Amino acid sequence: MEIPFLKIGVLTVSDRCYNGQMKDENFPAIKDMVSKIGEVVVHETVPDEKSLISSKIVEFCDNLNVDLVLTAGGTGFSPRDVTPEATLAVIEKEVPGIPEIMRVSTFFSKTKKSILSRGVAGIRGKSLIINLPGNPNGVKEDLEVVMDVLPLGISILKGMKEGI
Repeated sequence: MEIPFLKIGVLTVSDRCYNGQMKDENFPAIKDMVSKIGEVVVHETVPDEKSLISSKIVEFCDNLNVDLVLTAGGTGFSPRDVTPEATLAVIEKEVPGIPEIMRVSTFFSKTKKSILSRGVAGIRGKSLIINLPGNPNGVKEDLEVVMDVLPLGISILKGMKEGI
């Protein structure tokens, strides 16, 4: 079977973007990067509130049936950074290899600060969720590392290809 063109949901997590105090620079970067593998069918912005982040991830996966959810922001050390916890609360399986390779690869090629990201990845139903950092450079660098394998992983998740 052919690898599908992915339905993608993007969730910007930022108090300042949500309140209109800052322009969301992450969404345009993500939209541009993923255009090779799919189409963004939904984008929303939420403040750094665990329950709101979790409920949007559930909505994207369960109601909108997106293949891939990319969150941007809320993965650092700030007391309000709760995106990983919100993600862990709603996934069924973790996929640790994705954030691990993003951190390691960018640590050696771009910035040592990448190890300060607490982003996680996981599966909910037939959707893959990946936390990305809250800046456009980090978004681009991380997506470059994993972009080529995401369609295959989702094809396996959906039962369209045999596992590895």
